[in-house]
Amino acid sequence: MKNQNINRVVLIGTGAVGCSYAYSLINQGVTEELVLIDVNKERAAGEAMDLNHGIPFAPSPTKVWAGEYSDCGDADLIVITAGLPQKPGETRLDLLAKNTAIFKSIVQEITASGFNGIYLIATNPVDILSYVVWKESGLPKEKVIGSGTTLDSARFRYMLGEYFNVDTRNVHAAIIGEHGDTELPVWSTSTIGLETIETMLSKNEKYSQKDLDDIFVNVRDAAYHIIQRKGATYYGIGMSLVRITKAILGNENSILPVSAYLDGQYGHNDVYIGVPAIINRQGIREVIELKLNEKETQQFNHSVTVLKETMSSII
Repeated sequence: MKNQNINRVVLIGTGAVGCSYAYSLINQGVTEELVLIDVNKERAAGEAMDLNHGIPFAPSPTKVWAGEYSDCGDADLIVITAGLPQKPGETRLDLLAKNTAIFKSIVQEITASGFNGIYLIATNPVDILSYVVWKESGLPKEKVIGSGTTLDSARFRYMLGEYFNVDTRNVHAAIIGEHGDTELPVWSTSTIGLETIETMLSKNEKYSQKDLDDIFVNVRDAAYHIIQRKGATYYGIGMSLVRITKAILGNENSILPVSAYLDGQYGHNDVYIGVPAIINRQGIREVIELKLNEKETQQFNHSVTVLKETMSSII
């Protein structure tokens, strides 16, 4: 039995994304226990050994081992990065049928362990797979979270910071909607420090809406650009998952753009999609309903429609 005063995170999937997450998690000293589970048990064992050899340099001790699904019963958080990766030329939604089958078998194993903590999903298409986990697990919607548009929003903030030449941590802007081709930027609520984007544009001729639109396109298509060059994306999503993990285990009540279940918010029901939400030890405390302008509302509605149409083939 696990000591109730320590946190246990179970990572399902020790591929590039999972290991980037595990590496970042240890380097930031976020949890006391980390269990690695993979269909390739030798791979999981090797990764645990390698990670353990870096513990002397970590900010705090983390016990890492290759485990079994029985280890999930005492876990506080289960992070799923397992599944087939996105190939060049393949959209996130192309992965749907293959990864849905994989996820159903994984969740059945976890449920059998008696797990009653929080799920954090990263595998694509993340919005639909978060819905699958929610349905299969039988857990409350608040306890199933997808990484959603956390990474997209980080890319957005980074590129806007570069454009305006300010610290990206002082850029407050979000991408919402599907983590994919129908996502949208919420320009109407975006600020640089305390100034709105609109104010920034009016103050200086060198800034333009066209440049900003180009930035969004680069954000939306960033994964394709990276996959074309190096075959996969994993560092950014690994660090995004750690940020969400810190918000959960630290009971932070932080606001992050995750994939959350809509139950009337934004005029929609029965769908997981990227929206800002307050995250704490219970999972999703509250979905924040932004006041979108007319164009943004139409784009968000379109994103919901695409997700629901795609999801109808597997639900």
